[in-house]
Amino acid sequence: MAVTDDAILRVKEMIVSGELKPGDRLPREADLAERLGLSRNSLREAVKALSLVRVLDVRQGDGTYVSSLRADDLLGALSFVLDLHRGEDSVLEVLQVRRILEPAAAAMAAQRVDQEEIARLRALCDAAESAKSVEELVEHDLDFHRAIAQCSGNAYLAQLLDTLAGPTVRVRIWRGITQSNAVDRTVAEHRAIVDALAAHQPELARSWSTVHVAGVEQWLSDLA
Repeated sequence: MAVTDDAILRVKEMIVSGELKPGDRLPREADLAERLGLSRNSLREAVKALSLVRVLDVRQGDGTYVSSLRADDLLGALSFVLDLHRGEDSVLEVLQVRRILEPAAAAMAAQRVDQEEIARLRALCDAAESAKSVEELVEHDLDFHRAIAQCSGNAYLAQLLDTLAGPTVRVRIWRGITQSNAVDRTVAEHRAIVDALAAHQPELARSWSTVHVAGVEQWLSDLA
């Protein structure tokens, strides 16, 4: 494993230094292994590991290429990992991360959001109020939080939050919110966030977003 880790670091250094750029094809396995002072087997394992996290793209019969290295592609691997960890403790920890990041995204969005985006957010609030099923509520909720994150102007933050969104967990949360007759309160919190964004008040948007995510976190914690 240590040898494979070393091979991963060597390939990573080539990418970080700019020697290999997005879309570049890696040298032949034998040539690259000799150049890096690695065995072909350890290099092969390194390539396999880096392809799993979407840093490399192995094309059968055509060679191995550096991927686009776009945030959405790389964070897709994190989404896969999160899908494997859906126990109570893991879900709460993800919500704790969201409680840190979502308010920051809301504060950033308050400084950039325009009237068209505000209108879209208000429409999503209206749609949530008239939703006929938990699945509809989840869809509107995902769209609402995704739109705010995108308004932050930070593509990495937006993609990270989208990865943490967890539609499966959201179904469970919204089902509980529906059963406890808390839909109106939750949508009211969404509206308060939108009002703060429309007023271009970053700290108010941050506060309402914190209240909103912390409330969901507390509700889920009480169930545990």
